[in-house]
Amino acid sequence: MTNKRLEKDIEFIVELDKMKSILRQTSLIDKSKRENDAEHSWHISVMAMLLSEYADDDIDTFKVIKMLLIHDLVEIYAGDTFCYDVEANKDKKERELKAADKIFGILDKDKGEELRKLWDEFEEGRTKEALFAASMDRLQPFLNNYYSGGGTWRKFNVSKKAIYKRIAPLKESSKELWKFTENMIEDAFDKGYIEKE
Repeated sequence: MTNKRLEKDIEFIVELDKMKSILRQTSLIDKSKRENDAEHSWHISVMAMLLSEYADDDIDTFKVIKMLLIHDLVEIYAGDTFCYDVEANKDKKERELKAADKIFGILDKDKGEELRKLWDEFEEGRTKEALFAASMDRLQPFLNNYYSGGGTWRKFNVSKKAIYKRIAPLKESSKELWKFTENMIEDAFDKGYIEKE
């Protein structure tokens, strides 16, 4: 007799392998290649583990890590949408909601609903855990761009104003990390990594 629940779990796990093939615009710091979604999700999860002590609020770090590990699973079907691409972002929410139904629908109802609830919480960004998770999601490519000499900021002529807007969740979740990052933005601007308005 086959365990149908286990079969669904394995189907989901196999589907996750596709994350390794979804390329983001951000390159690795050494500029050797573009980062994929799986690498990004792993990196921000480790960041949350290390940097959670700087959160302004007492947060459930394990919950933050779970959010970070699943937040981009929808990109298996919706694709990665570059954060500074205004046109591509117009239908992003619609594409990702449809993809969330599909990816989390692979699992048994209870597991699928648990992961979907975490994904929805991350997307809504209202809880302290979701806010900190969003901060890590935005800080990691910021660091890659800074330490690679401008990365996608230079490639796509991203303005300082756009970078401040993108990294804004960090200001609400960690005063210490925000101050550190703000100094890096100004330094990146001074070095010519970032365009004027």
